[in-house]
Amino acid sequence: MADALVSVVLEQLSSIFIQEVKREVRLVVGVKNEVKKLTSNFQAIQAVLANAEERQLKDQLVKHWLDQLKNVSYDMDDVLDEWGTEIAKSQSKVNQHPRKNTRKVCSFMIFSCFRFREVRLRHDIALKIKELNERIDGIAIEKNRFDFKSSKVEIKQLEYRKTASVIDVEEVKGRKMDKDMVMEMLFSTESSQGPALRTISLVGMGGIGKTTLAQLVYNDHEVETHFDKRIWVCVSDPFDETRIAKAILEALKGSATDLIELQSLLENIQSLVRGKKFLLVLDDVWNEDSTKWEQLRNTLTCGCLHGSSILVTTRNRNVANCMGSSSTDILELRLLSIDECWSLFSQLAFFDKNSRERGNLEDIGRKIAAKCKGLPLAAKSLGSLLRLKRSRAEWDSVLNSHVWEIKEAESNLLAPLWLSYHDLPSEVRRCFSYCAVFPKDFIFQRDTLIKLWMAQGFLRETQNKEMEVMGRECFEALAARSFFQDFEKDEGDGSINECKMHDMVHDFAQSLTKNECFSVDIDGAAESKIDSFSRDTRHSMVVFRNYKTHPLPAAIHSFKKLRSLIVDGRPSLMNAALPKLIANLSCLRTLRLSGCGIEEVPSNIGKLIHLRHVDLSFNEIRELPEEMCELYNMLTLDVSGCDKLERLPDNIGRLVKLRYLSVGDSGFVKMRGVEGLSFLRELDEFHVSGSDKESNIGDLRNLNHLQGSLTIRWLGDEKDPDEVTKAELNSKKHLTHLGLWFESRTERRIIRDGEVLEALEPPPNLESLEIDYYQGIIPVFPGWINKLRVVTLGDWGKIEKLPPLGKLPSLEELTVYGMGRVRRVGREFLGLGVDGEDGEDSDISIGEMTSSSSSSNTIIAFPKLKSLFFWAFLLMGEWEGGEGGNEDKTNIFNSIIMPSLRSLTLWNCPKLTALPDYVLQSTTLEQLRIYMSPIIGAQFKAGGKGWPNASHLHRRRCVYISFN
Repeated sequence: MADALVSVVLEQLSSIFIQEVKREVRLVVGVKNEVKKLTSNFQAIQAVLANAEERQLKDQLVKHWLDQLKNVSYDMDDVLDEWGTEIAKSQSKVNQHPRKNTRKVCSFMIFSCFRFREVRLRHDIALKIKELNERIDGIAIEKNRFDFKSSKVEIKQLEYRKTASVIDVEEVKGRKMDKDMVMEMLFSTESSQGPALRTISLVGMGGIGKTTLAQLVYNDHEVETHFDKRIWVCVSDPFDETRIAKAILEALKGSATDLIELQSLLENIQSLVRGKKFLLVLDDVWNEDSTKWEQLRNTLTCGCLHGSSILVTTRNRNVANCMGSSSTDILELRLLSIDECWSLFSQLAFFDKNSRERGNLEDIGRKIAAKCKGLPLAAKSLGSLLRLKRSRAEWDSVLNSHVWEIKEAESNLLAPLWLSYHDLPSEVRRCFSYCAVFPKDFIFQRDTLIKLWMAQGFLRETQNKEMEVMGRECFEALAARSFFQDFEKDEGDGSINECKMHDMVHDFAQSLTKNECFSVDIDGAAESKIDSFSRDTRHSMVVFRNYKTHPLPAAIHSFKKLRSLIVDGRPSLMNAALPKLIANLSCLRTLRLSGCGIEEVPSNIGKLIHLRHVDLSFNEIRELPEEMCELYNMLTLDVSGCDKLERLPDNIGRLVKLRYLSVGDSGFVKMRGVEGLSFLRELDEFHVSGSDKESNIGDLRNLNHLQGSLTIRWLGDEKDPDEVTKAELNSKKHLTHLGLWFESRTERRIIRDGEVLEALEPPPNLESLEIDYYQGIIPVFPGWINKLRVVTLGDWGKIEKLPPLGKLPSLEELTVYGMGRVRRVGREFLGLGVDGEDGEDSDISIGEMTSSSSSSNTIIAFPKLKSLFFWAFLLMGEWEGGEGGNEDKTNIFNSIIMPSLRSLTLWNCPKLTALPDYVLQSTTLEQLRIYMSPIIGAQFKAGGKGWPNASHLHRRRCVYISFN
């Protein structure tokens, strides 16, 4: 971590001279020499950092020296950031263009003010730089005592292959016998515990594969069918009964947000598991106090007579005894054999290597695999590291590293993790180290994590690569090195959306950032916990997980060097504490206070000049102070879910660096001034008021960097098609999803909705479209809709017939809901009628549906549709094509309908009496879901009336029917 900080400071120092030349900003006399001296000292230190970082593992004095270096580097970074911010802000004001009649006067006043502030600022900066120089002098002198070996500073390039960045290991090595043993215990009716609830414990050191084995068992098909309910809870430390009970209830019921008292939670759990055979997995348990487990265990005993079981993973056999496992129900995991360890290691290390390369490296590889000492995580970590290394010299370097000489607890894992970490480029190392601020079992969302990295300055934009791209590459690199696991991937492109970190990897990250990061769970002893942390801590997460009312600990105010404050949960008295908190934590770059019950944002937030990431989502804020517009460095502002928020500050356009603005899930937010936010990459919703004094859709014209998804919401009847063209949506080539919400309810807007849709010039790479509350009587689809893969239509109150969506040649996913007047779905939906025959108009012609590979007389309706979802069709009784009604006697063409359909979901279609033959006879359908549609559900449950292929769905367990 130290080398990453030193690199940042050196970049900042060099930028001072660039600013001096480009902006003609002179430094105070003598400061230039101070800066040169600082640069020289940091460069000399940087040359020995590789040796110092390795020696700190065995030498506490070296570790202390590195901690001092990190502290002064952080402070220097803050000083230089302050300098750069003020200069840039002042310069931008000088460069503004006032109206002609006041231009000279205003320019003189602004320039004079700037010069006065500049003199004062340069003096303050000079004093701070001189003080820091004295501190770094001492550190540089002390460096010589350690006799560090100097090495050439190596700029490592990020080794990155998109096609194979993360390998899913197909087979878990060496655990088949263990898995069979656990399953035999679960299925056995005999237990030494008698009629008591059976508790099986998997015991072993960190990294040996306890959680992996539990996952293998939990996801096994036989286990899935044997138990009525399966529940997985990550416990970790501390053992919080209320949190665990809430997690169990959420797994059983889907929600537990309305319950906070333990007794209420336990009563609800008991009612849901009574008479059921369930499997409860408690992963990573540390608690040795049986009284903490007693109440929850007693609640679950109502399932003991039905063969229910609990599966526990823990590092400590005493915990297994405490949880109630008998000696015969404790499985101590063995280390992998030499062959098993080699198999896992080689599967990763030799991925994408040819036979010649494998032959050249196998002898070294076997020696490295032997050093893993049978630990799966070690083998996986080193295999991932060496996957990108192709020379014997690189493999020899790993085999002969001095890191293997480390002697301390669980060092068998520390050495492989250190080798993988040390091989990373500095920007990736600091990104990994930042993850230590989060608690164990935390679910990392990739894009959110990247934004937090950006806020800390870990990702530097280059001429050819934006910060977001660098962030994704860093994330992929950490995933490829097995620093992340348990991936949740996007169904479309396979990219990772969410992941977790192995406990031992998390412990390693914390060991790298001791005195820099801490996370703390708030309970009665919160103050004493926080007092034990260093006041030089830079990043903190405070978690309110026990659902009891606690204020934010007063000790937080004393951590004046905090750069990150992340609050998870709802502390009490937050509104009273916030002004003081902001006044004390002047170094903050990240402030996340989501769902904290905040009603008012203090105006002094405008003084947090380093602030880059502000998350105030799901609070009760009505407005944001204008002072927030002084936060020149702001990159992310999230006020989503603030349903009382009425408007954004009028001068929000001053936040010229803002890249992410989120207002979704809130009320209608007036958004004046966004036309100045030309750097925006993400804007989830834009709210159009139709008034020149407020937000108008034409304000989007300059936002050509927008990417991903954008929803435009109109409130009011004034929808000017000419104004829509001014938005220049066709210039926003990075947008892939567009949502259109027409939200007023008067008859006047009916024609306007259609005109707006027709006038729209969509982004050229649009793949997905959602249209809600459309009130046009006749749906008119322009030709550009042909390119869409995903379409969602909802709450079209005036529509009696669905539009001809079957004509869309690229459509793969279709969701239609809330069509309150639709009584029948017929030919018009498939697009099989002649244009205009049903009183409809469309830019999509019949000819576009003709299959190029078939006869010219054959029409394919919905040629690529894979997923169809009908929801809340309360009046729909007929879906044409059911009960033998598929033949179109008036249509002279042959037709093929939905040849690619894989999934069909019907939700709340209470009057629907039959499905069409083209669905009933589908041979491609893989999944059927029927909810709150009793007639269809009863037919299928009675034996799949009229459904020749129903049996194959039953065999594959792909049918879901619910009458509730």
